[in-house]
Amino acid sequence: MPTPSSMTNTFAQRLLHWFDQNGRKDLPWQQDINPYRVWLSEIMLQQTQVSTVIPYFQRMSNRWSDVHALAAAPLDEVLHQWTGLGYYARARNLHKTAQIISRDLDGIFPDNVEQLQALPGIGRSTAGAICAIAHNRHCAILDGNVKRVLARHDAIPGWPGKTAIANQLWDIAEKHTPAQRTGDYTQAIMDLGATLCTRSKPACTQCPVNADCLAFTRDETQLYPGKKATKALPIRQVLLLIIRDKKHQVLLQQRPPSGIWGGLWSFPECANEAELVTICARFGINIKSYRLASTLRHTFSHFHLDYTPVHIDTQGAAKGIADSSQRWVVPSAHGEIGLPAPILTLLNTLKT
Repeated sequence: MPTPSSMTNTFAQRLLHWFDQNGRKDLPWQQDINPYRVWLSEIMLQQTQVSTVIPYFQRMSNRWSDVHALAAAPLDEVLHQWTGLGYYARARNLHKTAQIISRDLDGIFPDNVEQLQALPGIGRSTAGAICAIAHNRHCAILDGNVKRVLARHDAIPGWPGKTAIANQLWDIAEKHTPAQRTGDYTQAIMDLGATLCTRSKPACTQCPVNADCLAFTRDETQLYPGKKATKALPIRQVLLLIIRDKKHQVLLQQRPPSGIWGGLWSFPECANEAELVTICARFGINIKSYRLASTLRHTFSHFHLDYTPVHIDTQGAAKGIADSSQRWVVPSAHGEIGLPAPILTLLNTLKT
């Protein structure tokens, strides 16, 4: 446990000393550091834990080793590699940004926050991380882990999602960010939040900055950061149509490019049983029989989706699919297409 004399060292000095001794230095994106790898990891780490991100980062960085390769990849392949990571707008923006950097910037990432923020999917904190880690620029970050560390250290009340609270935390973040070893400091403060200053049961006695942490000295770590007011999530109900042809293929439809599961492939859907015949007729399909399975739930950030799989056997030959947004696939061999995790799970349960 740090002694009161450790308060004579700055917040950054204590944190860097701890990082040198205890920080994580073997994460995949900490090897062969360059702007592309830092950007890729930072987008993946938005609202996602390190342990979840590691295999995705390894697969994608091996498959597309630089921004030109990622830009040249079909969006479907990018979404396929992203399947299961969630928040798919990140993948769509990743692809858009790769194309912009490859096409318009000769593959060179900007090295300042303002230009990076102008690119799809890059906010102020992500831009700061890229500048600090890849370019060692004097830029602050404020991701979820850092918000928690600073809110506790300075006992900042309120939910960090509020503009006034966020601005207060940004001021503190910029005050603590050192001009030297900015990249290491950025890694260090993210590490502190991920390994010691955790959401529940923080290891405060091991923290390098606990000597002047107000939440720790007051035994009030559970109060910070403040929580968002909770409200019941609305429920949306839908039928997912698992349409089989005589070859035991199932019909998939690509969703619109924006919105929930944007650009991903899913089963056709309708609101209720009364619409089944009409929806199937649009695909040139006559229903021989159908069966409703048990309703399942997938929760998004702002609503619950209750979806009921409807297993449909067709009658006669289904018409050929001319629209490129529709395709028949063998459930066990659907190809490299982007699939939402619940749809992939359903496909894997189907026998061919």
